[in-house]
Order: sequence, then C-alpha cells, then structure tokens
Amino acid sequence: MRSLIAAVTIALMGFANSSSPENASIAHWTRVHGHALYYETRGSGRPLLLLHGGGASISASFAQQLDAFARGHRLIAPEQIGQGHTPDVEGPLSYTAMMHDTAALLEQLQVRDVDVVGWSDGGIIALMLAVNYPQLVHRVVISGANMSPDGLLDSEIASMRAHSEHGSAEKLRQLWLSAPTRGELNPQLLQQLQQPVLVLAGDHDVIKLDHTQQIYQALPHAQMSVLPNTGHATFEQRAQWVNPLVLEFLAQN
Repeated sequence: MRSLIAAVTIALMGFANSSSPENASIAHWTRVHGHALYYETRGSGRPLLLLHGGGASISASFAQQLDAFARGHRLIAPEQIGQGHTPDVEGPLSYTAMMHDTAALLEQLQVRDVDVVGWSDGGIIALMLAVNYPQLVHRVVISGANMSPDGLLDSEIASMRAHSEHGSAEKLRQLWLSAPTRGELNPQLLQQLQQPVLVLAGDHDVIKLDHTQQIYQALPHAQMSVLPNTGHATFEQRAQWVNPLVLEFLAQN
C-alpha cells in the first residue's frame, strides 16, 4: 500500500481518541458553490482553520491536536469534497476548487484574519488560500505540502502510476499525480506571501526534503522544522513536538 494512503491509515487510528466534553465538536452543514459542505467548530478564542489531509477527515488528521488547540482557539474545520462527511460531486478533485470552497465558508462565517494549519493536501490548500485570499489569512502552518507532483518521492509516483483505484480513491490518485499545477503553486507565488509561515516536515516524509526546502526558501517570512525519525503523519506521530511548536508560533505577534 502506498505511503500516502498508509499515512492516512495511521491518522485514522487516532480517531478513537476521546475529546473532552467542554471542547466537543459541533457539527454543521452548509452549501458552497452549489454543493453540501460539512464542517465542525469547537473551542473559543482566535479563529484557527484546520485543513485535513487528502482522503482523511478532520478528526483523523488532527486527533491529537483538537483538544489542545481548542483551549485557546475557535477551531473551524471543514471536510473537502468527497472526503470525511462531505459527499462527492461529479468531476475530478481540484485543489483550486477546494481552496475556493474553504474561502466561501470563511466568508459565510464572516471570519477574516484566521490562522491556518494544514496537513498534506491541507497544507497545499493553506498556501493557496494565503496567496489568493490574503485578507482571510493571518498565519500559516503547513506539514507535508508540495508545490507539484515532482515534490513527491520517485517511489511514491511510481507506485501510484502502477496501481489504479476506484471511486474517490481514484480521484485522489489522479489529483496527486497531476497537481498542484504550476498555476496553483510555484516559488514566485509563494514569494508574494507576507504572512508568517511555519513549515514542518518529517525527515522520512513522502515529500522530498529539498522540495520542502524550496518552499521554505521561497517564503519571505518563514520558519522551518524537520522532525527526526518521522514520516508523513507528523501531527499523529509527533504530537508531543508538533503541538508546542504550532501553539508557540501562533502566539507570536
């Protein structure tokens, strides 16, 4: 099984972790761009947008962060088309469409200047949101994000090309093999960002380390941390390191 899918499976193991009653998630449904969108809220304080990994859900991606982050933040956590609770729609998956859906949700909630934490595909969407909707974004944390399919390890690309899937899994495979496109993310676009960005990666991530460094180097106001002996599922594997790093970064002026 491919490492990207395996990382999602590892994250799903955290789904059973119970949440404290005072910070329990509240489920919501809305409509954006003509389709249903599921999202959750919890906690109070400065708004913090959580963007899950590809093929996962918010609880699966951030099982070990939800309680910790909700103690000082109002969490807003959408689930993208065909992932988590949100139903699929006709046509291929698109990072651009997911970005616009996320922006539409924030605008519906009349929330601006949010902090954004995105893992894997969520990190891609977080960067694109900051580029295209700078008025909505205050700070960004990403882990395991890439600017193009070339950022994935060659073994990951070869494995994905060798195996077809069915349904939503096939849509994800096609997305990962073809996007982000250069029009969606590239170093020149990242150079425009004025928001502070924390770039996280595992030293055994499925994203090439030099590709992650290119993202970091393109960002005008960035910090980077590479977690030792860690794979793609940084938030699941290394919550004891990631949570303090993220919270300290978000607390900065």
